[in-house]
Amino acid sequence: MSDLVGVVGALRRYPVKSMLGEDLDTGEITERGLSGDRVRAVVDVSTGKVASAKNPRLWRDLLTLDGVAPPGDAELSKLFGREVRLADTPPPQAELERSIPEEVLRQGVEQEVGHTITYLAAAAPGTFFDFAPLHLITTSTVRRIGELSARGHMEALRYRPNLVIDTPGDGFPENTWAGARLRLGSAELEVIVASPRCAVPTLAHGELPRDTDALRTVARHNRVEVFDMGEQPCAGVYARVLRPGEVRVGDEVRLTPAA
Repeated sequence: MSDLVGVVGALRRYPVKSMLGEDLDTGEITERGLSGDRVRAVVDVSTGKVASAKNPRLWRDLLTLDGVAPPGDAELSKLFGREVRLADTPPPQAELERSIPEEVLRQGVEQEVGHTITYLAAAAPGTFFDFAPLHLITTSTVRRIGELSARGHMEALRYRPNLVIDTPGDGFPENTWAGARLRLGSAELEVIVASPRCAVPTLAHGELPRDTDALRTVARHNRVEVFDMGEQPCAGVYARVLRPGEVRVGDEVRLTPAA
Protein backbone atom coordinates (compact mmCIF):
# COMPACT_ATOMS: atom_id res chain seq x y z
CA MET A 1 0.00 0.00 0.00
CA SER A 2 1.53 3.31 -1.04
CA ASP A 3 0.89 6.72 0.47
CA LEU A 4 0.89 10.06 -1.32
CA VAL A 5 3.65 12.07 0.39
CA GLY A 6 3.90 15.03 -1.97
CA VAL A 7 4.74 16.09 -5.51
CA VAL A 8 7.95 16.76 -7.39
CA GLY A 9 8.60 20.43 -6.66
CA ALA A 10 11.93 20.72 -8.47
CA LEU A 11 14.12 18.56 -10.66
CA ARG A 12 17.77 19.50 -10.89
CA ARG A 13 20.98 18.16 -12.37
CA TYR A 14 24.62 19.17 -12.08
CA PRO A 15 26.50 18.29 -15.27
CA VAL A 16 29.92 18.95 -13.67
CA LYS A 17 30.59 17.76 -10.15
CA SER A 18 30.57 20.63 -7.60
CA MET A 19 29.66 23.25 -10.21
CA LEU A 20 26.30 25.01 -10.47
CA GLY A 21 23.42 23.06 -11.97
CA GLU A 22 20.25 23.60 -13.94
CA ASP A 23 16.53 23.19 -13.31
CA LEU A 24 14.54 20.83 -15.52
CA ASP A 25 10.83 20.53 -16.20
CA THR A 26 11.23 16.91 -17.26
CA GLY A 27 14.06 14.45 -16.72
CA GLU A 28 14.92 10.87 -17.57
CA ILE A 29 15.97 8.78 -14.60
CA THR A 30 18.26 5.96 -15.68
CA GLU A 31 20.02 3.27 -13.68
CA ARG A 32 22.83 5.81 -13.32
CA GLY A 33 20.56 8.51 -11.95
CA LEU A 34 19.17 11.61 -13.61
CA SER A 35 20.36 11.71 -17.21
CA GLY A 36 23.23 14.19 -17.60
CA ASP A 37 23.93 14.50 -13.87
CA ARG A 38 27.54 14.49 -12.60
CA VAL A 39 28.85 13.15 -15.90
CA ARG A 40 31.98 15.34 -15.76
CA ALA A 41 34.37 16.54 -13.07
CA VAL A 42 37.53 18.54 -12.60
CA VAL A 43 40.59 16.37 -11.92
CA ASP A 44 43.80 17.58 -10.27
CA VAL A 45 46.51 16.49 -12.72
CA SER A 46 49.30 16.22 -10.13
CA THR A 47 47.39 14.01 -7.67
CA GLY A 48 44.81 12.33 -9.91
CA LYS A 49 42.14 13.19 -7.34
CA VAL A 50 38.69 14.43 -8.29
CA ALA A 51 38.12 18.06 -7.30
CA SER A 52 35.18 18.52 -4.94
CA ALA A 53 33.91 21.46 -2.91
CA LYS A 54 33.76 18.98 -0.03
CA ASN A 55 37.36 20.17 0.41
CA PRO A 56 36.51 23.88 0.51
CA ARG A 57 40.06 25.15 1.10
CA LEU A 58 41.05 23.97 -2.38
CA TRP A 59 37.87 23.75 -4.40
CA ARG A 60 35.10 25.99 -3.01
CA ASP A 61 35.26 28.23 -6.10
CA LEU A 62 33.84 25.38 -8.18
CA LEU A 63 30.48 26.45 -6.75
CA THR A 64 30.78 29.79 -8.55
CA LEU A 65 31.07 28.18 -12.00
CA ASP A 66 28.43 27.33 -14.57
CA GLY A 67 28.42 23.54 -14.97
CA VAL A 68 26.20 23.68 -18.06
CA ALA A 69 28.80 25.71 -19.98
CA PRO A 70 31.99 25.20 -17.91
CA PRO A 71 35.32 26.95 -18.50
CA GLY A 72 38.06 25.15 -20.37
CA ASP A 73 41.11 23.49 -18.83
CA ALA A 74 43.38 26.54 -19.17
CA GLU A 75 40.91 28.88 -17.49
CA LEU A 76 40.21 26.37 -14.72
CA SER A 77 43.93 25.85 -14.11
CA LYS A 78 44.45 29.60 -13.82
CA LEU A 79 41.53 29.95 -11.42
CA PHE A 80 42.75 27.23 -9.07
CA GLY A 81 46.47 27.90 -9.39
CA ARG A 82 47.27 24.32 -10.37
CA GLU A 83 46.98 22.18 -13.48
CA VAL A 84 43.55 20.63 -13.74
CA ARG A 85 41.51 19.09 -16.50
CA LEU A 86 37.81 18.60 -17.10
CA ALA A 87 37.23 14.85 -17.37
CA ASP A 88 34.24 12.85 -18.58
CA THR A 89 35.63 9.52 -17.34
CA PRO A 90 36.71 8.96 -13.73
CA PRO A 91 40.40 8.16 -13.30
CA PRO A 92 41.32 4.67 -12.02
CA GLN A 93 40.67 4.39 -8.28
CA ALA A 94 38.97 7.78 -8.43
CA GLU A 95 39.02 9.45 -5.05
CA LEU A 96 38.29 12.81 -3.49
CA GLU A 97 38.96 14.48 -0.16
CA ARG A 98 36.05 15.26 2.20
CA SER A 99 37.07 17.78 4.83
CA ILE A 100 35.73 17.03 8.30
CA PRO A 101 32.71 19.37 8.46
CA GLU A 102 32.96 20.21 12.15
CA GLU A 103 36.56 21.31 11.69
CA VAL A 104 35.59 23.52 8.76
CA LEU A 105 32.94 25.17 10.95
CA ARG A 106 35.44 25.77 13.75
CA GLN A 107 38.44 26.87 11.70
CA GLY A 108 36.98 28.35 8.52
CA VAL A 109 37.12 27.47 4.84
CA GLU A 110 40.66 28.75 4.24
CA GLN A 111 42.32 26.52 6.83
CA GLU A 112 43.77 23.08 6.21
CA VAL A 113 41.74 20.63 8.27
CA GLY A 114 41.48 16.88 8.61
CA HIS A 115 39.78 14.93 5.85
CA THR A 116 38.54 11.51 4.85
CA ILE A 117 38.86 9.86 1.43
CA THR A 118 35.84 8.93 -0.67
CA TYR A 119 36.17 6.51 -3.59
CA LEU A 120 33.78 7.17 -6.45
CA ALA A 121 33.85 3.88 -8.34
CA ALA A 122 31.31 2.20 -6.05
CA ALA A 123 28.44 4.53 -6.94
CA ALA A 124 27.81 4.18 -10.68
CA PRO A 125 30.60 3.30 -13.12
CA GLY A 126 31.47 6.12 -15.49
CA THR A 127 29.90 8.82 -13.28
CA PHE A 128 31.16 11.09 -10.54
CA PHE A 129 28.77 10.32 -7.68
CA ASP A 130 30.19 10.08 -4.18
CA PHE A 131 27.77 7.44 -2.97
CA ALA A 132 24.40 7.07 -4.72
CA PRO A 133 22.95 8.14 -8.07
CA LEU A 134 20.15 10.27 -6.61
CA HIS A 135 19.74 12.71 -3.74
CA LEU A 136 16.31 13.85 -2.55
CA ILE A 137 15.16 16.40 0.01
CA THR A 138 11.69 17.51 1.12
CA THR A 139 10.43 21.06 1.45
CA SER A 140 9.39 20.11 5.00
CA THR A 141 13.03 19.57 5.91
CA VAL A 142 14.20 22.75 4.20
CA ARG A 143 11.47 24.77 5.97
CA ARG A 144 12.37 23.32 9.36
CA ILE A 145 16.08 24.05 8.90
CA GLY A 146 15.14 27.61 7.95
CA GLU A 147 12.90 28.04 10.99
CA LEU A 148 15.70 26.90 13.30
CA SER A 149 18.43 28.97 11.64
CA ALA A 150 19.47 32.54 12.36
CA ARG A 151 18.07 33.90 9.08
CA GLY A 152 14.72 32.14 9.48
CA HIS A 153 15.03 30.82 5.94
CA MET A 154 17.08 28.25 4.05
CA GLU A 155 17.50 27.40 0.38
CA ALA A 156 17.15 23.85 -0.90
CA LEU A 157 19.83 24.62 -3.52
CA ARG A 158 22.51 24.62 -0.82
CA TYR A 159 22.03 20.85 -0.39
CA ARG A 160 22.36 20.16 -4.13
CA PRO A 161 19.44 17.73 -4.48
CA ASN A 162 18.30 16.11 -7.70
CA LEU A 163 14.72 16.07 -6.49
CA VAL A 164 12.95 18.47 -4.17
CA ILE A 165 9.74 16.84 -2.99
CA ASP A 166 7.07 19.36 -2.10
CA THR A 167 5.60 18.07 1.17
CA PRO A 168 3.15 19.61 3.67
CA GLY A 169 4.15 20.83 7.11
CA ASP A 170 7.66 20.90 8.48
CA GLY A 171 10.00 18.52 10.26
CA PHE A 172 12.31 15.88 8.81
CA PRO A 173 9.91 13.31 7.29
CA GLU A 174 12.48 11.52 5.11
CA ASN A 175 14.40 10.42 8.21
CA THR A 176 12.03 7.43 8.35
CA TRP A 177 12.23 6.54 4.65
CA ALA A 178 15.27 4.24 4.62
CA GLY A 179 14.31 1.04 2.80
CA ALA A 180 11.09 2.55 1.45
CA ARG A 181 10.18 2.70 -2.22
CA LEU A 182 9.17 5.89 -3.99
CA ARG A 183 7.12 6.03 -7.19
CA LEU A 184 7.25 9.25 -9.19
CA GLY A 185 6.36 9.57 -12.83
CA SER A 186 7.19 6.22 -14.44
CA ALA A 187 10.25 5.69 -12.22
CA GLU A 188 10.63 3.79 -8.98
CA LEU A 189 13.36 4.41 -6.41
CA GLU A 190 14.54 2.79 -3.21
CA VAL A 191 15.70 5.03 -0.39
CA ILE A 192 19.06 3.87 0.94
CA VAL A 193 19.94 6.09 3.89
CA ALA A 194 19.77 9.62 5.25
CA SER A 195 22.31 12.02 3.68
CA PRO A 196 25.17 13.02 6.00
CA ARG A 197 26.00 16.65 5.35
CA CYS A 198 29.47 17.99 4.59
CA ALA A 199 30.66 21.60 4.49
CA VAL A 200 29.25 22.24 0.98
CA PRO A 201 25.84 23.66 2.07
CA THR A 202 27.64 26.36 4.08
CA LEU A 203 29.59 27.66 1.09
CA ALA A 204 28.66 30.44 -1.32
CA HIS A 205 26.65 28.97 -4.22
CA GLY A 206 26.55 31.30 -7.19
CA GLU A 207 24.76 34.37 -5.83
CA LEU A 208 23.93 32.71 -2.50
CA PRO A 209 26.35 33.91 0.20
CA ARG A 210 28.13 31.69 2.72
CA ASP A 211 25.86 30.51 5.56
CA THR A 212 27.28 28.24 8.26
CA ASP A 213 23.78 27.66 9.64
CA ALA A 214 23.07 25.37 6.68
CA LEU A 215 25.22 22.79 8.47
CA ARG A 216 25.28 24.06 12.06
CA THR A 217 21.49 23.92 12.39
CA VAL A 218 21.34 20.37 11.04
CA ALA A 219 24.15 19.30 13.37
CA ARG A 220 22.20 20.62 16.36
CA HIS A 221 18.72 19.45 15.46
CA ASN A 222 18.81 16.46 13.09
CA ARG A 223 21.42 13.81 13.81
CA VAL A 224 20.58 10.40 12.33
CA GLU A 225 22.24 6.98 12.57
CA VAL A 226 24.06 6.33 9.28
CA PHE A 227 25.40 2.78 8.80
CA ASP A 228 28.37 2.27 11.14
CA MET A 229 29.21 5.98 11.25
CA GLY A 230 27.04 6.70 14.28
CA GLU A 231 24.81 9.76 14.44
CA GLN A 232 25.52 12.25 11.65
CA PRO A 233 24.02 15.67 10.80
CA CYS A 234 21.61 14.78 8.00
CA ALA A 235 19.26 16.48 5.58
CA GLY A 236 17.58 14.56 2.78
CA VAL A 237 18.17 10.99 1.64
CA TYR A 238 20.12 9.01 -0.94
CA ALA A 239 18.30 6.66 -3.30
CA ARG A 240 19.01 4.01 -5.92
CA VAL A 241 16.99 3.39 -9.08
CA LEU A 242 14.77 0.31 -9.18
CA ARG A 243 12.92 1.18 -12.37
CA PRO A 244 14.10 3.87 -14.80
CA GLY A 245 11.51 6.28 -16.12
CA GLU A 246 10.54 9.83 -16.93
CA VAL A 247 9.80 12.32 -14.15
CA ARG A 248 8.18 15.74 -14.43
CA VAL A 249 7.81 18.62 -12.03
CA GLY A 250 4.35 18.23 -10.50
CA ASP A 251 4.33 14.41 -10.58
CA GLU A 252 2.87 12.75 -7.50
CA VAL A 253 5.34 11.03 -5.18
CA ARG A 254 4.04 7.87 -3.53
CA LEU A 255 5.85 5.97 -0.80
CA THR A 256 5.65 2.30 0.05
CA PRO A 257 7.20 1.78 3.50
CA ALA A 258 10.02 -0.70 3.99
CA ALA A 259 8.84 -4.24 4.68
